[in-house]
Amino acid sequence: MRSGSQRDRGRFWVTALLFAGACRVAAPASGPRTHPDAPSMTAPRPFDAAPFARLALGCIEREYPNKLAHVLADAGDVGTPRQLTPAFYGCFDWHSAVHGHWLLVRLLRREPNAPWADAARAAVARNLSAPNLAAELAYMARPDRAGFERPYGLAWLLQLGAELRAWDDPSAAAMVTAIAPLERLSAQRLVEWASKLTHPVRTGEHSQSAFAFGLALDWARATGDESTASVIEARARALYGGDRGCNLAFEPSGQDFLSPCLAAADLLRRVMPAQEFAAWLGAALPGITEHDAGLEPVVPADRSDGKLAHLDGLNLSRAWMLEGIAAGLPEDDARRGALLRTAGAHAKAGIAATDGAHYEGAHWLGTFAVYLVTRRGLGN
Repeated sequence: MRSGSQRDRGRFWVTALLFAGACRVAAPASGPRTHPDAPSMTAPRPFDAAPFARLALGCIEREYPNKLAHVLADAGDVGTPRQLTPAFYGCFDWHSAVHGHWLLVRLLRREPNAPWADAARAAVARNLSAPNLAAELAYMARPDRAGFERPYGLAWLLQLGAELRAWDDPSAAAMVTAIAPLERLSAQRLVEWASKLTHPVRTGEHSQSAFAFGLALDWARATGDESTASVIEARARALYGGDRGCNLAFEPSGQDFLSPCLAAADLLRRVMPAQEFAAWLGAALPGITEHDAGLEPVVPADRSDGKLAHLDGLNLSRAWMLEGIAAGLPEDDARRGALLRTAGAHAKAGIAATDGAHYEGAHWLGTFAVYLVTRRGLGN
């Protein structure tokens, strides 16, 4: 959706400023923690959900432009996006369509009676019908598509499944049943891939392993899939547990939307006890000190360039990863203040960029903003 009105832009800026003032780390699963820079870690963040809902509504049923990740085995495989994947054909690419639906379900859970809620509920129901999801399963299940959307899209599919399961709405039960086979296949493929990885994938884009492992682990714990959780926890330790001297000065690359160094830390804080994680962080990211987290927000030179616009997403993902890292440390760890201050600066910059002015960013940045402001990565 292209939203360039003064009203929408103003709302985004208000959201950004409110968020920056309320940027605090939520309490981890082990219990509440306190910190001078975060006097109320469980306080909800104020934000206006409507602009983010409009971003997703403007793309989940918008078929073109579209970037297909589609391998042709023969002429019979030729088709339009809607013909090939009738649930997730919008938002420019498959994975963005998946997490566009996640965004709407997550906001509907929070604001079921919002002015935009009826339109969102209807759009989600149209796309996530049983026939559409069965067609998605048939498409994905072919043996020659074993690498389809692995790992990023598969991880977001799991997040969508978890969100649907937590949605207290009469329409949710049918969608949960219909998407369950896709969840199982996605989890299976991620586990198989993780088990074969001899080295982590340390990119700043879709192929990164740490980010996908984090989303998949959260799904596994939320749904009680102990087998998947066990594999991911073990592989996380094996692939990242020996990290030393990750240099944040080498980040970012020019089209990153994920930080390789921070994502590894944000994964391991999910796996390690606080004291063990604190020691690991000191060795793996020695540049993070009590005075400085070693990062500044970044600004893309051209937001109409889809790859360069990734940097806006980097600000958002850095913000939630920095918060996650702080939440994983002992409550008296002196580094937490610097982590939280840096998270706040990145959050302000990232949310201010989600104004919908360019579809290159509008089709996906709303998801990253909602993931951040609703503290999904911290178990909320």
